[in-house]
Amino acid sequence: LYPFAESLLIILRGPMKEQLYMLAPTEAFIVYLKITIFAAIVVSIPMTLYQGWAFLAPGLYAQEKKYILPFIILGTLFFGIGGYFAYKLILPFGLRFLLGYGGSLIQPVISVSNYISFVTKIILVFGVIFELPIIVVFLTKLGIATPALMRQYRKYAIISAFVLGAILTPPDVFTQLLMAGPLIILYETSIWVCVGFSKRWATQQDDDEENNDDE
Repeated sequence: LYPFAESLLIILRGPMKEQLYMLAPTEAFIVYLKITIFAAIVVSIPMTLYQGWAFLAPGLYAQEKKYILPFIILGTLFFGIGGYFAYKLILPFGLRFLLGYGGSLIQPVISVSNYISFVTKIILVFGVIFELPIIVVFLTKLGIATPALMRQYRKYAIISAFVLGAILTPPDVFTQLLMAGPLIILYETSIWVCVGFSKRWATQQDDDEENNDDE
């Protein structure tokens, strides 16, 4: 993936309209390494999802194991949507706000290393955040997540969303809202995902018990 680092750098600097600067002799090399690691993480998402499925597979019904391919495809798609959402919406608005915060008194001089670290972190975080419905399916199947439990912890999830936004983004309310908003929406969506799968698996379990009783 290293040979593609320069092309990926061109893509990643898309949201940034300001000039990027190299502040150390080794910075360009380190930036290319960061981009290579970022690309490796993204490319390995399908395999990571497969390993997660392999962990859960022993507890699945035979008819459920056939959903491995849709699971990997949807999981990869959700990650891609999250990353694209960050790249096209969060980063342009966030950078515009942050760079304009200093007004005419402060001239931005952005290190390419700092910029790449910031951008790749935001993209990966949103990719993982958008996996929340998939994670909820896992936890529901394991009996850890229930609709009642998720509703009970809704307020804690909202607080955690803003705390996560404060940790992973610069200390300004605008960027924190951009980070926390999608997470809260995804949490609410995940509650309904949990409701749907809980009913489905409960019905399936009842049917299996009835079939066993008939035998």
